[in-house]
Amino acid sequence: MNNKTGMTKRKTIALIAHDNKKQDLLEWAKFNLDVLRRHKICATGATGTLLVGELGLEVTRFKSGPLGGDQQIGARIAEGTIDFVIFFWDPLEPHPHDTDVKALLRIAVVWNIPVACNRSSADFMISSSLMDVPYERLLPDYNETVREVTAA
Repeated sequence: MNNKTGMTKRKTIALIAHDNKKQDLLEWAKFNLDVLRRHKICATGATGTLLVGELGLEVTRFKSGPLGGDQQIGARIAEGTIDFVIFFWDPLEPHPHDTDVKALLRIAVVWNIPVACNRSSADFMISSSLMDVPYERLLPDYNETVREVTAA
């Protein structure tokens, strides 16, 4: 990892929850509302609607996950406009868009984006001393890998 990119004091946080986890995310967001209000929030369709309706949180909403919302968030990660993801996903329920979920998690790891997949990890992330200060995130240098793949 050679390159760095700066996260500002005000982070852009993507919030996503599968249907069986929406209530958990809502309760978590309500508990952390003061912190969330200090940052820019985006969310997939129904999750965003729930956060706006129940908490009055300002949210940039994307499409529903199965309709491309997960991919929209993944694209923003690749563009460098999302700082981290909180995704309460349901590991016990099959989803028709599992490949999109996997792609979103993969792109977050590729670009070294912090990801919380449950309430405990979200609690640790949101309460970190790094939340309210600028942060230099290391970026992987994939140029060598791309050269090897294209040379083959």
